[in-house]
Amino acid sequence: MSTDLAQRQQRIGARLAGWHQQAAKPEPLIAEGRLVRMVGMTLEAVGCEVPIGGRCRIVSRQQEAVEAEAVGFAGDRVYLMPVGNIGGLKPNARVVPTQHGQMLPVGNQLLGRVINPLGQPLDGRPLSPGSEQTPLAGRPLNPLQRDPVRKPLDVGVRSINALLSVGRGQRMGLFAGSGVGKSVLLGMMARHTQADVIVVGLIGERGREVNEFVREILGPAGLKRAVVVVSPADEPPLMRLQGAMAATAVAEHFRDKGKHVLLLMDSLTRFAQAQREIGLAIGEPPVTRGYTPSVFAKLPQLLERAGNADQGGGSITGIYTVLTEGDDNQDPVADSARAVLDGHIVLSRRIAERGRYPAVDVEASISRVMNAMVSSDHQALAMRFRQLYARYEQNRDLISVGAYKKGTDPALDQAITLYPALDAFLAQGADDKQSFDDAVAALQALMPADETAVQGS
Repeated sequence: MSTDLAQRQQRIGARLAGWHQQAAKPEPLIAEGRLVRMVGMTLEAVGCEVPIGGRCRIVSRQQEAVEAEAVGFAGDRVYLMPVGNIGGLKPNARVVPTQHGQMLPVGNQLLGRVINPLGQPLDGRPLSPGSEQTPLAGRPLNPLQRDPVRKPLDVGVRSINALLSVGRGQRMGLFAGSGVGKSVLLGMMARHTQADVIVVGLIGERGREVNEFVREILGPAGLKRAVVVVSPADEPPLMRLQGAMAATAVAEHFRDKGKHVLLLMDSLTRFAQAQREIGLAIGEPPVTRGYTPSVFAKLPQLLERAGNADQGGGSITGIYTVLTEGDDNQDPVADSARAVLDGHIVLSRRIAERGRYPAVDVEASISRVMNAMVSSDHQALAMRFRQLYARYEQNRDLISVGAYKKGTDPALDQAITLYPALDAFLAQGADDKQSFDDAVAALQALMPADETAVQGS
């Protein structure tokens, strides 16, 4: 009997200890609210307490709950942006804050998959349960502990490898108007790059373009080691905003595992436009072409998440497309992104109309870290190429109308002689691949041996 009594006392003591622990850490009370106003995509709730970035479930009778995120507040009102479809919401619907923010499944199971910003698969196959989770916001890195960009990343495109070399951990902008081949160039990089993992963020694109990019431009070979995050144009602005953040979070996960990641985001402009819609909806003033101040705060927050990790760790090399409205490279988003990025590649409509692809304008493009990671001989060859190419382009009109007389300018004479070969060097088929070493060797074979031939340009 004494043994049974002791066991009963132990069980009672364990229960009391558990109750004491629960009393010491009580469950927080959830202050539910109600929906009082909806204008456009902005929902206003009263009576609930939710932090900025926190999630809520909006519950109406006889309808599936709608998830929303807090994006602002004024007085006792909280401004929410929906994640999904808001059709059928009614006044005074319950607004129930959740206990967690948006988390995203990550891991090797995502390779070869197409997901939405919530981590839900779009390719018809379920994700395996028990995967790792990571927050969308990521974690800041100490800039002094980041490994400097010193090693080139082979992207398989001759003109970029040779003349605009991209380094591991570099962030480059791809500036282009509509219809000049930026998606094809992204697909070439995804298929031909030497990076360990490719993460593609398709933000605000048409559904048809998403399907074409995944099935045709990226193809099975590119998709095999890629993760594609899709938020098409018909989704709410919050989903488009979080699509870019989700793609970056997936890339951060693989970087933290020591992988070298190529992050391709199409496009940074759609990300900015989504933030503009949210900012205007909650009352922010427009400052430049309708863009709100929060847009120019969000851009560096997103772009600074890419780059190298600690010394010896992984890297995220980011290529961000920027849609230049009316082919204006001084567009506010383009101008702001240019100040944060480590270089930019400009695709020219004029070159595309001549039928040369990829339509890279080497005169307007630059890689800010190229000189720090390539040899002095490579730098000299690239500079001589640029000088010859620029000399011809500056005198193209004179040459076309026959106003230039041979022998007037020896450097221009040489540029005219070499121009067909220079233009052919910049052209490359979508299925052709040229490694970094082969591109440098081709540049060396193309350039004249006499360096003084281009002096005075």
